[in-house]
Amino acid sequence: MLNYIKHFKKSLGLSRDVFFKQGEAKSFEEIQKSGSRTDVINVLLSRFDRPTYYLEVGVRDPRDNFLKIESKNRYSVDPGLEVEENLADFKCTSDKFFEGMKQGEWRSLPDKFDVIFIDGLHIAEQVDRDIANALEVLSEDGFLVLHDCNPPTQWHAREAFNFFRSPAGVHWNGTTWKAFVKWRKNKSFYSFCVDTDWGVGVISKHFQMGKALELDTEFYEYKLLETKREEVLNLISFENFIQLTDK
Repeated sequence: MLNYIKHFKKSLGLSRDVFFKQGEAKSFEEIQKSGSRTDVINVLLSRFDRPTYYLEVGVRDPRDNFLKIESKNRYSVDPGLEVEENLADFKCTSDKFFEGMKQGEWRSLPDKFDVIFIDGLHIAEQVDRDIANALEVLSEDGFLVLHDCNPPTQWHAREAFNFFRSPAGVHWNGTTWKAFVKWRKNKSFYSFCVDTDWGVGVISKHFQMGKALELDTEFYEYKLLETKREEVLNLISFENFIQLTDK
């Protein structure tokens, strides 16, 4: 696969492009970071002194994250559009799942979850809706976790997943970060982003980590993230996250 990509780029003259080199370097740097979304989720789950309930929205292959989660009560949601066999517990879109929660259709589920992980469609409008719906079924001391909140370049933050002729190549974070930034401005919640695994955002009603973001604009272009990344995301290292969440 790597040889094919190199040949493909060479045939287009992309291997000599400075932006492609920068994009590749950023992707490699991100992949090398310590910690992962799984680690962040498990650390948060370990803070509870009771049996926990975990929900994952956008599970795709459960071996990537879901099966590694240290909670006996795990539930997954995915429409199965990206896999040959859909192994999710609830084979539907997140919108349909949360609507089912509101209507009381899923009687096997708890009323509230302690940790909800959102990793579905990485488009800001959908992520924003997933966040709003998830917060309604999140326990008062629970954590909402989001993947792909810290795209390293504007090409990683592109809207179209299938556009591979960019410095980000096959790597894609979408516009999840925009939805996260919107909720960072909400003074009813605390939020931060762990600088690992493409940015793991955390939103909480009770865990006091940083104040709400104050911005004088409603338009979130990538330049804003690029120039004020630490402030915009309340970005912390994985090591700092471990220290802050240590009981």
